Amino acid sequence: MPLFFRKRKPSEDAKKRLEHQLYMSKEVGADDVMDISSCELSEAPTSAFSLCKMLHKKAFNLSDNELKSLIPKGCSISSLVTLQVLDIRNNKLTSLPDDIGQLTSLQVLNVEKNHLKGLPKSIGDLCHLKTLNLKGNCLNELPALVGHLRSLKTLDLSENNIRELPKDLAHARCLESLTLDTALMTYPHSSVCAAGTEAIQQFLCAELGLEYCPPSECQPAQGADGMTEETNSVDNPDFAWQDEKNREKLLFEQDLEEKRREHTQLVYLNNSHKENILLSVREQQERLDKELSVQQQALDLQRQQTLRKVQEAESSAMNRITSLLQDNSRQVQNAEILQAMEQDRIHMEQLAAVTHEEANSLRKRDVAVAMQKMLSESFSMRLLQEANEGRRQSMVTDAQRRMEDQDMKLEQLLSLQQLDKSKAVAEILQEEEMQKAAFEALQLQKDTVHGYLRNQIMQIEAELMQMTKLEVKRRDLDTENLQFVLADQRTGLLDMLQVLLKQKDQREQELRQLLVELERKSESNLQNYWMIQYQRLLDSKPLSLAMQEAGVEHELVSLLSKLSAEHYLPILAHHRITAEALRHMTAKDLSKIGVNEVGIQRALLNWAKTHIAKPTKAVALPAEPRANEEEEVAGPSQPSAPSPEATPPMTPSAPGPPESPSCSECVVCMERGSQVIFLPCGHVCCCYQCNESLQTCPLCRAAIDQRLRLYYG
Repeated sequence: MPLFFRKRKPSEDAKKRLEHQLYMSKEVGADDVMDISSCELSEAPTSAFSLCKMLHKKAFNLSDNELKSLIPKGCSISSLVTLQVLDIRNNKLTSLPDDIGQLTSLQVLNVEKNHLKGLPKSIGDLCHLKTLNLKGNCLNELPALVGHLRSLKTLDLSENNIRELPKDLAHARCLESLTLDTALMTYPHSSVCAAGTEAIQQFLCAELGLEYCPPSECQPAQGADGMTEETNSVDNPDFAWQDEKNREKLLFEQDLEEKRREHTQLVYLNNSHKENILLSVREQQERLDKELSVQQQALDLQRQQTLRKVQEAESSAMNRITSLLQDNSRQVQNAEILQAMEQDRIHMEQLAAVTHEEANSLRKRDVAVAMQKMLSESFSMRLLQEANEGRRQSMVTDAQRRMEDQDMKLEQLLSLQQLDKSKAVAEILQEEEMQKAAFEALQLQKDTVHGYLRNQIMQIEAELMQMTKLEVKRRDLDTENLQFVLADQRTGLLDMLQVLLKQKDQREQELRQLLVELERKSESNLQNYWMIQYQRLLDSKPLSLAMQEAGVEHELVSLLSKLSAEHYLPILAHHRITAEALRHMTAKDLSKIGVNEVGIQRALLNWAKTHIAKPTKAVALPAEPRANEEEEVAGPSQPSAPSPEATPPMTPSAPGPPESPSCSECVVCMERGSQVIFLPCGHVCCCYQCNESLQTCPLCRAAIDQRLRLYYG
């Protein structure tokens, strides 16, 4: 939950509506209604209060906003003293102003669907109030001051928590309509409240000891009083003088109104002139900005060219300096090498020169002893080498002998393993259950419908993995423009995956039931029954080859193989469907013969339109008894086309199953590849080792209801 809440700003449409309503209220000939409803206001604008005061507005509509306070800062409720209708329904008001009683001219007050918890004490001062709507608030009680509203005719207290009515409400003699939640009322009793407004008023008058007077009898009395007062005002000369003053005041107000309208028109013209000036200045500024940007681009291009030339000059200078330094160092090294060689030559000449003194001082005996010692040492070294060679030869011989022993042992082990293998084969031949299991595995492997479902599931898993990688990449790049589109596509793929998994389980159950029927039909005394069935299934021809021999065109067989729809080949072969026949068929015709998938229908019809007939040699179908025999023996491996209930018409958006899918890395450990699909979100973002400890998806934080493991290779 966030700690700080940013104040919500009105939308552009709401701002435009508010400006339009304020402008229309200033126009010449505007009515007496100030309407700023549905403007997403959190606070009433002060300009609206000023206009109500200056233009003597009689109706103020603030409904369908987000107001929390009726009077904004810097304004007073005296600005609304001329109002007769105040509509503030559908807001967030928790209270009314304490000085609302100053609105003595108010006749209609609508505060429906707010959060009012109480009414101010000055509510009783609204002597001309005729309609009070308090529906849909949080009121727990109704103040007794409501009884002072002598002109009140309509009162709505429904959808509140009011359980008791004040006795003083009996003084509101003009009350004609009172709306309550009768089921909640305790005083008066709900039975009295259900009888209507007249029964409630009679009950309250009886509680106060007053005589009940219907509203129809109260109104004429008020009208008579008003007429008497009017007659007195005409007969009295003081009132005539007051009328004259009022007439002068009215003329003054009309003159003031005309001046105000002229002032408003001048202000409007001034604003339009200002807008034109600002528009011209803005256009000139944009033109200058464009010229400046063009000049800046030219300067940048020139600066880049200059920098490129400087860099090229610097690089050429550096290359020349480097070559010069290398030549200099090479020359210094050559000079040093020549000097060292000269010194070595001089030293060798000095060593090779035998002086007369050295020849005289030569000691022949010592030299002979040294020579003899050298010869003895070389002879002993040769003996040691011969001994070492003999020892090494013996070690090689021993190693060869040990390797021969190990080879013999290995041959014995291999012979034992061969014996064990032959025993295992003999046991397999004897055990009928193992033969049955092998036949069931081969049957699943060669079943075209099961293979079609596996291919579809692999395509959807690959698509989910690609979408997860794309979503992770977009999240790393902070681009969330297509997150909702990816979520919708992932939801569709998940629905398709669940349907295909159910169909796969259903197909496996059908094959098991077929095995049970074969076992029931088999002879009890027949040995190696399942091995014979396995051999027949193993020797049976592929469906595409059988259909080619049955007369189906090779290109049509290839097309259905590419579409993973080989289970439709028996249907096409049975009905003798060729390219020429497909060219004259429609989607309804294909549906009638059993081809129900919309994508397969379109592919076949498009292929027939673009296909050029070639002379093909068709082989006739085998005889009927042989066909029945093949159906009985090899039926599990070549089923008929699935019904519409078994395989719904769907074409997944994923590409074909990849040879080696590129799995994304685990977002938890980031070491192994993703191997688990989380349902119901559909993300492939975690390895098998890390998913055991997770309860929510690491990407979308959705709860994990089911996990599907992916196997590669």
